[in-house]
Amino acid sequence: MTQLQRAREGTVTDAMERVAEREQVDPEFVRQQVADGRAVIPANVEHDRLDPMIIGREFATKVNANIGNSETDSGVEEELEKLHAAVHYGADTVMDLSTGGDLDRIRTANVEHSPVPLGTVPIYEAVKRAESVADITHELLLDVVEKQAAQGVDYQTIHAGILMEHLPLTDGRKTGIVSRGGSILAQWMEENGMQNPLYAKFEDICEIFAEYDVTFSLGDGLRPGCLADAGDDAQFAELETLGELTSIAHDHGVQVMVEGPGHVPMDQISGQVERQQEVCDGAPFYVLGPLVTDVAPGYDHITSAIGATEAARAGAAMLCYVTPKEHLGLPDAEDVRDGLAAYRIAAHAADVANGREGARDWDDALSEARYDFDWRRQFDLALDPERARSYHDQTLPGDNYKEARFCSMCGAEFCSMRIDQDVRESRRDSRSSQTKSDPPRDADGEMSEIAEETDVEASAAAEVNRPPVGTHEVDGAPLEDVDLDREYPPADD
Repeated sequence: MTQLQRAREGTVTDAMERVAEREQVDPEFVRQQVADGRAVIPANVEHDRLDPMIIGREFATKVNANIGNSETDSGVEEELEKLHAAVHYGADTVMDLSTGGDLDRIRTANVEHSPVPLGTVPIYEAVKRAESVADITHELLLDVVEKQAAQGVDYQTIHAGILMEHLPLTDGRKTGIVSRGGSILAQWMEENGMQNPLYAKFEDICEIFAEYDVTFSLGDGLRPGCLADAGDDAQFAELETLGELTSIAHDHGVQVMVEGPGHVPMDQISGQVERQQEVCDGAPFYVLGPLVTDVAPGYDHITSAIGATEAARAGAAMLCYVTPKEHLGLPDAEDVRDGLAAYRIAAHAADVANGREGARDWDDALSEARYDFDWRRQFDLALDPERARSYHDQTLPGDNYKEARFCSMCGAEFCSMRIDQDVRESRRDSRSSQTKSDPPRDADGEMSEIAEETDVEASAAAEVNRPPVGTHEVDGAPLEDVDLDREYPPADD
């Protein structure tokens, strides 16, 4: 049975118990959210390494990292390095978008090494196995979907919402169809004169997913690829279909989240999130960005993180990161790190803005360490401790500077916090005539409150809102314990 089916029958599963522990909430609340289809726990029964997590707007905002090779670059070792970097720097889920080389070998290695849910896009493998896009059959697609489910993939992007009747709606777009899966299926429909095979076979896919408890990530094949195309008829026509498919999947007891745009002007983001929640009956929204401007190639991890913060504040449950290489090239491990830093900031900022319980405790603890010039504590609390320590030590590397009441930005003479502390000390000295029992008072004679130190370890915040975010070992990517010769259901060529 799936997590959704068991939740509906009133069972709190081990996965729900673990999720409740990580989110600092009652297990019954987790069960009810899953039962209502408003949250998902992607947890394939074949993914033995998995540490369960949850995606839903009532929980801490999650971040996905896309990895994967291309026809021209990267193999198993490089992909495992990216996987380890992604988990180490705080990815809550990882998607393997590989399109070249030994896809089975790469996918197997990722599943057997990943403690976080792994997602895939099965249409990519179908293209590789067919002689041409037009030669993809319904049977081949179902075979690929089932094989990847049997391998332990926790969620699959299924572009079943793009239909033949939607294609003319894209003719006036500046950038057409920018989704790889969407463009492949559009080509298939045009060349075969038939309806989207993933739509036609959707209930068969539901049966496969129910067997392995694979979660649907309903793909947005018609997402806008530039600001000019945001919110057009094509995008919203597909969204209506995704709402219908969400209901069908739920009827089969299968968990569903829905993917979203893309490139969207900031003033449209909250409206688009609200529209998805209404059309898809509250199913978790999983958004790429959105990018809020099109003018910053090389910096799209920043342009998209701005939009991601706004989307999460409006109710998006998971953010798909964008790296600095977006639109330009295949990301490497360092790009994964930069993309995750931008998106962990976006997710955390939204959780703070939304008043997620305990989320700001992390900020308060770091602020206290910063004001106290407790450099080591400040580094430990940083989102990326290695980066923070490295930047500090570039100019002040000695251990003695870990006790200094300044950094190289202002120097000792102009450090505002050092000056403020000296002023405070002077005020205390001026009040030395007070007895020890007298409380300190401000300039108006009112009693001053002394801020208590924040204990992040005891915080009520979800695990993703407490340091350290990433704890996975990134050095090396051993393959010795991975069975790369494991057999899978036979391919139907």
